[in-house]
Amino acid sequence: KNGETRNIVDGQQRLTSLTLILMFLNNLQREISDGVDIRGLIYADDFGDKKFKLNIAERNDCMEALYNGEEYEAAGRSESVQNLVARYSDLSELFPDEIQGSQLPLFIYWLKEKVKLIEIIAYTDEDAYRIFETMNDRGLSLTPTDMLKGYLLANIDQPEKRQEADKLIKRWLLRFAEYGKDTESDFFKAWFRSQYAEKIRERKKDAKPEDFDIIGTEYHRWVRNNCSALGLNEGNHFYRWVVRDLDFFASIYCKILDAAKTRTANLESIKFNSDHGFTQQSQLLLSAISPTDSKEVAIDKIALVADFADCWLNRRLWNFKSINYNTIQYTIFLLCKEIRRKSIEQLREILFRRLREDDQELNFSDPTYLNQFSAKSLHRQIARMIDWLEGETGLPGRYDEYIVRSGKNAYEIEHIWSNHHERFRDEFEQLSDFERERNRIGGLLLLPKKVNASLNDASYDEKLPHYIKENVLAQSLNALSYTNNPGFKQTIDRHSLKFKPCEHFTVSDLADRNTLYCQLAEKIWTPNRLANLD
Repeated sequence: KNGETRNIVDGQQRLTSLTLILMFLNNLQREISDGVDIRGLIYADDFGDKKFKLNIAERNDCMEALYNGEEYEAAGRSESVQNLVARYSDLSELFPDEIQGSQLPLFIYWLKEKVKLIEIIAYTDEDAYRIFETMNDRGLSLTPTDMLKGYLLANIDQPEKRQEADKLIKRWLLRFAEYGKDTESDFFKAWFRSQYAEKIRERKKDAKPEDFDIIGTEYHRWVRNNCSALGLNEGNHFYRWVVRDLDFFASIYCKILDAAKTRTANLESIKFNSDHGFTQQSQLLLSAISPTDSKEVAIDKIALVADFADCWLNRRLWNFKSINYNTIQYTIFLLCKEIRRKSIEQLREILFRRLREDDQELNFSDPTYLNQFSAKSLHRQIARMIDWLEGETGLPGRYDEYIVRSGKNAYEIEHIWSNHHERFRDEFEQLSDFERERNRIGGLLLLPKKVNASLNDASYDEKLPHYIKENVLAQSLNALSYTNNPGFKQTIDRHSLKFKPCEHFTVSDLADRNTLYCQLAEKIWTPNRLANLD
């Protein structure tokens, strides 16, 4: 309560709904001579100046039109105003016919006299937010974000700072809503885990949940229970945590979401990692940054960590190591702690060393192959090879086209050897041997779905003239791609790539092609990317 004005802490949606119903009823009974006067429930007469009881400046023009039964054009107005108009329109469809006409006054009297609202008055803003938090932490339908917001604002003791923090939180929550309903909770989990989680549940029976796990289910309570460890000891600390830390991490988080959706210069790896289904990427990237970083430094850091993840994930996939959440959760948690708030130089050293240490096990020395488990990831890896070659030769990369796996514009994995064992009996006596070698990566391409279908049973000699019309990796099998093609030839020379045309694609050619693909993979996912080395 502020003077004669009551500010709503909780219940604005219900009071808004009730006000719309009252205005609807008032308009319904305009033609009734013995109507019930409910205007005093809708607005107050202040010396001839009509003021709505629910007085929100941005809504008042709309409320005035609805009160007078007039049409109101909500296009271009705030979401709140658009909702008011839409919900008022719903009332005419929802309101029962049987309580209109002569029954209407009886219903209005019932609503006016029998429906009770209980008012709880708080005399300070601090009490208001504390009441809000206490009442709504009892299993009612508020989200952890609502609870966290109430807790943070309740602890900011200066009204103007609290108002500033409130506006900033609301602005980011509206922005998160544009990405999807779970984005706000995903943000807080990623932020808190990346910056503060020190322990994770041990991987044994009946182990108790630790920071990492509790943040995943009750991050609002985790903040409240760990406020001292977070440095939240007085009002100014809470204020700074919102206007500096939350604002900083939220802005970087949105950049990550945007880069995961649309390929972004210098942040391309974020999209590549997202396409592989790396759901812990935001947590890993945020762990490297600090709220004291400039935006430029923060972007450089997340770019570096994303490049590391790109190399690490593809090395695992090439060697048939899982990258699903449960398999790598513990590894990512430990890595987040290791790189937390490190400088660019420290990050580069840690991540480069990590890839080199894994190199004994996770490398590209042996050609990977296609099976039922690797089809999706191998499709994307071949797309990356084509895209990388296109970029190196001066062509616009078409990665986003190549990774489409369904629909009329889909690309499919093409086997250079058609599935006819009888054509290769001299080389492979056993069918299993033929199928194993046929599925090696060196014997695979990406082709448009229609083209792949048309070449399905064709021999290599029949396919070869068609390959020259496709992407650079397919073209490289045809001798014509090596003539009048300076960009491609310069790329081969610059990187010492073992490209060569294949007139018949023999077993020997497959072996050479396997070596070439391994070489391409090592070029694309080399640790040297992190060390600024060629």
